[in-house]
Amino acid sequence: MARVINSRKACTVNPLKMSQPIGGALAFMGVSGCMPVLHGSQGCTSFGLVLFVRHFREAIPLQTTAMNEVATILGGLENIEQAILNIVKRANPQLIGICSTGVTETKGDDVEGYLQLVRKRHPELDDLGIVYVSTPDFKDAFQDGFARTVTKLIQTFVPEDIPSRRAPQRVNVLAGCHLTPGDIDELRDVIEGFGLEPTFLPDLSGSLDGHIPEDFTPTTLGGVTKQDIAAMGGAAWTIAIGEQMRGAAKTLEARAGVPFELFDRLTGLQPNDDFVGFLARINGRPVPLKFRRQRGQLVDAMLDGHFHFGGKRIAIGAEPDLLFGISQWLTEMGAEVAAAVTTTASPLLEKVMTEEVVVGDLEDLETRAAGCDLIITHSHGRQASERLGVQLYRMGLPMFDRLGAAHETSIGYRGTRDLIFKIGNLFIAQTHEPTPDTWRGESAAPGTPLASDPDIPPAH
Repeated sequence: MARVINSRKACTVNPLKMSQPIGGALAFMGVSGCMPVLHGSQGCTSFGLVLFVRHFREAIPLQTTAMNEVATILGGLENIEQAILNIVKRANPQLIGICSTGVTETKGDDVEGYLQLVRKRHPELDDLGIVYVSTPDFKDAFQDGFARTVTKLIQTFVPEDIPSRRAPQRVNVLAGCHLTPGDIDELRDVIEGFGLEPTFLPDLSGSLDGHIPEDFTPTTLGGVTKQDIAAMGGAAWTIAIGEQMRGAAKTLEARAGVPFELFDRLTGLQPNDDFVGFLARINGRPVPLKFRRQRGQLVDAMLDGHFHFGGKRIAIGAEPDLLFGISQWLTEMGAEVAAAVTTTASPLLEKVMTEEVVVGDLEDLETRAAGCDLIITHSHGRQASERLGVQLYRMGLPMFDRLGAAHETSIGYRGTRDLIFKIGNLFIAQTHEPTPDTWRGESAAPGTPLASDPDIPPAH
């Protein structure tokens, strides 16, 4: 069991974490026809916009209430009202998702009250979905803002009604922020392979998977619709991926009586066996042949790769759910998690197979990664990697110096198999190939002359 340590430094050096509003905005981007809005200054939104554009390399819908010093002191009612009216006029969204920021949370804006006044003044907004989420960026982190937004979407659109009949083939999937659009596509393929009909919340694979639309739209390009969310109460099961989704799953269960099963990770052999077994059990069907074959391929990849993973020391910096999933899998492959740094509290942190987990920054990771064989974190870890001379495997968000971040897949039988190959190949590339000038022989003691030493007589 790991010891969880909170960094007590006076300042953050090379931040690892991102703020709650950014996490909330990303969750809104998985809803069709949505316009995410940050209730704060223009600078807050600009930083988030640049981060998402560099990571996904797509046009990102993100607006602001453009709070200035005076509006912050007097209150943001006028700014919120004007922002909503302008967005409706120019973008005609199905949903406006508003996330608070530190400046408006410090002021104490009653945004829920503001929205009631705006609706009274403008009855033409009756059919418009407006969801407000409190996401102060001076506490918690990206994962927390994402989770709170998913919960608020359920509270807003799923009726408090337990249906008398449920659709046995329909399942809800609450996808945590550690899942890429590629991961969600893989999940959909597996679930549909059992004849089930999944509804993903949020569905980033529909909006941020890099497709080119036929027509330009200023809102999100795809994803789950408001109607889909409202119908989640009639599903037979809810599948929550990641500990961060536990609260949303409980909320859906309380509102509509939908039972849930939580999987804290889907990277590795045993977690996917459990997942596939669960799908077979709820659908009453045997596991399809293609998944049996994929499992066999993963086992073979583990046999091929464990020679290269065994004994390797790895440093990881990531959000809690991603840190837990990858660290457990690496331990199962024979590697050692020598350093683990994360962004926010989670009940999973004590379960990480390492001595300590630090809630801190990339400087904390760098000081602990000396002597490791690999660093796993997002693109902001590249400077630490260069200084230490330790190879970096980029994982998480943001990943702005590599192509294809949205399509990276690390879950399921196939995703885990490919991850073994990618990281295993990094280890192979680091392996020193002996030459006649460097080989001493297995039994040679330290200090034994090299085979090319002129004092050693030649072999006959």
